[in-house]
Parts: sequence; C-alpha cells; structure tokens
Amino acid sequence: MKAQIAIQDDSIEAIVCQIQAGNKPLQHKLLQAYKPFIAKCTSEVCKRYIDPYRDDEFSIGLFAFYEAINYYSLEKGKSFLAFARLIIHRKTIDYIRKQSKHTKVSSLDDLVNDQEKMESPFEIVAASRAFQLEQDTWHRKQEINHFCEQLLAYKFSLQELIQVAPKHKDARRSAMEIGYLLYNDDSLKWYVRQKKQLPMKLLAQKVRVSKKTLERNRKYILAIFIILDNDFLYLSEYIIANLQTGDLCMDKNM
Repeated sequence: MKAQIAIQDDSIEAIVCQIQAGNKPLQHKLLQAYKPFIAKCTSEVCKRYIDPYRDDEFSIGLFAFYEAINYYSLEKGKSFLAFARLIIHRKTIDYIRKQSKHTKVSSLDDLVNDQEKMESPFEIVAASRAFQLEQDTWHRKQEINHFCEQLLAYKFSLQELIQVAPKHKDARRSAMEIGYLLYNDDSLKWYVRQKKQLPMKLLAQKVRVSKKTLERNRKYILAIFIILDNDFLYLSEYIIANLQTGDLCMDKNM
C-alpha cells in the first residue's frame, strides 16, 4: 500500500500526522491509494459488492475515511486503519438507517396514492421493522466476531468469558464499573492497551474490592474495557442499558 502512495517509507500513522500538519497533496494520495480499503469496509456493512463509481455508500465511506484522517490521534493507541474502519462502519450504518426510514415513509406515501398497490399499513411497518431487525442482527454478529478477535489478543475466549462471568448482579455491576474506570483513566487505559492485562497494584488503590476479587473477575473486567475501547456500537448500547440495573451478563447469543 505504501508503494501505491509513492511517498517516503513511513507508517500510515506517520503519514496521517503529516496530513494533519497541513500536507494536503499527501492527503489526496492517501485517499486515492486506500480506495480499495474503503470499498471493502463499506462492503462489509452492506453485505454486497460496492462499486466506487456507482454506489452512494462508497461516497459515504470515502468521506468517513477523510474524517478519520482529521480526527485520528496517536494518543488513543489504536492503529489508524482500525480507527478508519470503525468510522466507515458507523457512517455507513447511519446512512443505511436513514435510507431505511426514508424508504418506509415513501412506501406509506405510495400506499395512499396508489389504490392498486394498496396493502395494510401495518404490514408495511412490520416488514420495515423486520428488515431493520435483520440488519441489526447482522451488524451485531459482526461486532461479536470482532469482539472475539480482541478477546484472543488478551489471551482468553468468549467461551471462557461466559464461564467465569460473575453470577450475582452486584458482582457484575462492580466489575462493570471497574471496566468504566479503566477506560476513563488515561494512565490505566494505556497500561491495559500495552500489557493486555489489569494493572492490579494501581487498580487496587482506586477501587474498594480486594485483589482477590479483581483477579477472580479479571476476564469480565477486561471484556467490558475491550467493548468500550473499541467503540462497539451494539455491545456498548447493551452495557449502557444494563448499567443501572446490574443485569449485564455476557452471552454468545446476545
């Protein structure tokens, strides 16, 4: 990919930093070189081939890649391409959702204007909801697959996580709060990203649970951190929805 850009032998992160510093010609070269990557990312969301010259979704992905260049920060500790992939996915999902809503409204308008195509409005709404559910299910599965890959980087699996998940609500809630603490503390976040493990000594000073409890719930806490750190759209919503009730329980069929 670097050869395609035809610039000095820098990492893409270094190239992005040069662009952010004002090198606009380099930005154009980067956008051109990574069009296949952008098309691939949008295709992952749309579940079909995306033609860069015909499909509107590619334009959405291209603009998302441009936004990723502007907003990327080395301090976040994430590779640029991982960050860009996340932004492209989110923008494409948002676009599909908006188009889906527009299609539903158009269908209802056609229903009123065309007697020959008259169907029950309830059927149309139900079909629209079924389509949205299908889309959400597919995207959730993609996130879970990516989540499983991240778990392996921390040297445990989803099956192991399910087996060791705290059984009591209070324990799950406590572990979840610790996961949030890790994510919101820059020094602890850096440690977890670099070491792929909990900073036991530092963490013990900031929480009211024992090191033994931290160790027992280690994988569950790390799982919460991974979800938050990767900006998973669906899994994050699941955590937030259960924050107050303490009902969070990881499940492979979630």
